[in-house]
Amino acid sequence: MPLLEVAGLKRSFVAPDGSRHLVIDIPHFAIEKESQVALSGESGLGKTTFLHLIAGILKPDSGTIRLDGIEVSRLPEAARDRVRATHIGYIFQTFNLLPAFTCLENLLVGMSFGPGVNRERAEALLRRVGLGGRLHHHPRQLSTGQQQRVAVARALANGPQLVLADEPTGNLDSTNANEVLQLIRETCAENKAALLLVSHDRQALARFQNVLELAHINRARIEGVSA
Repeated sequence: MPLLEVAGLKRSFVAPDGSRHLVIDIPHFAIEKESQVALSGESGLGKTTFLHLIAGILKPDSGTIRLDGIEVSRLPEAARDRVRATHIGYIFQTFNLLPAFTCLENLLVGMSFGPGVNRERAEALLRRVGLGGRLHHHPRQLSTGQQQRVAVARALANGPQLVLADEPTGNLDSTNANEVLQLIRETCAENKAALLLVSHDRQALARFQNVLELAHINRARIEGVSA
């Protein structure tokens, strides 16, 4: 059984003129446990929407999303939030760190929504990403690359089965981008978490053996379908 399996997934949005625009129309998509898959596509093709559907942040118009046998797409919002907190780690392009909290506290807050707070694990993860000397620094006291490292550690804090990474190198220079990408791949493998990364950065995509084009699986974009 795949770790993640999507079938007949559709999601549309209402345009300013009141018409509905179909953004996601994916007949089938699946990834295996502990696999690492990159999804390629330019901005505006629905990559973030697809990740938000998988994570349960958005609810599909129709179709199913199964994560380790759990049909996430049919759960109410509170239950989707619990699944996301315990089974999914999310790395955002904009980091989404809590500015009033330290590096360590950012991880501990995330843990409080999952299986439980584990300070020892949080500290170990921050050391693993090279921030053992900055546990009590606030995001504003860190470089951009260091902030993304905190975000990587936070995504792994609850021991997720799946890590979703949305353009995680988009705000980094080339040196930091390469280092963070390698770190994401290594730490996911070490924690036995599958990785689904979306990007339009060809250098980042070249690091993956398994690269899929979103336009090849999303009929809404290939055929210009609207609803």
